[in-house]
Amino acid sequence: MVTPLTARAHAYVADLEAPALTEDDRHHLGRVLRMPIGADLTVGTGDGAWRACRLQDGLALAAAGPVVRDPAPAPALTVGFALVKGERPEWAVQKLTELGVDRIVPFLAERSVVRWDDAKVARQAQRWRDIARGAGMQSRRTWLPDVAPVAPFAEVAALAGAVLADAAGAGPSLAHPVVLVGPEGGWSPAERASGLPTVQLGDHVLRADTAAITAGAIFAALRSGLVATT
Repeated sequence: MVTPLTARAHAYVADLEAPALTEDDRHHLGRVLRMPIGADLTVGTGDGAWRACRLQDGLALAAAGPVVRDPAPAPALTVGFALVKGERPEWAVQKLTELGVDRIVPFLAERSVVRWDDAKVARQAQRWRDIARGAGMQSRRTWLPDVAPVAPFAEVAALAGAVLADAAGAGPSLAHPVVLVGPEGGWSPAERASGLPTVQLGDHVLRADTAAITAGAIFAALRSGLVATT
């Protein structure tokens, strides 16, 4: 049976009973990946449900297998990162999606340099979701991550299982699957006084976006059993 990991491509559709591609996805499969008519692929709705299909001439797909429902990964992994300048948040969202993180939460820390108005927050949130969708197709994810709009620190600090990334922290553990990465200026005294435990991500000082991706890689490896805590 063709699966998302063995198919030549994976895409997202609105309805698995009548699967049809968007114009952009059809263009990508045909013109970029050069998939011929009749090629096998898988499609999903981003909530664990997917099925094998075959490419046809046009947007509609021919179903080639039953609807399958993958269980949600457990425990759910969340990475929150303090907002930084430029395109680095987009890069972080893309890579965290590829790694299998389930929830991505950009937030404003006290020492965050970037400050956006409500309109830009809304635009960027949609932009990040579009990036996550493309990264999910590339990495063949059947569960798309929840990409949240920019939140205040107090909101992410209140998430169950939250832990602050810090050089003096303890080793990573799935007992705390919500990792918060601060700005390059570091956590403020008030943020450190939040009472959250801390976790170490390595032996070196990392940029904020690198630290977020490192957290995603470490915790995804722990969850999959590729590495084990001592």
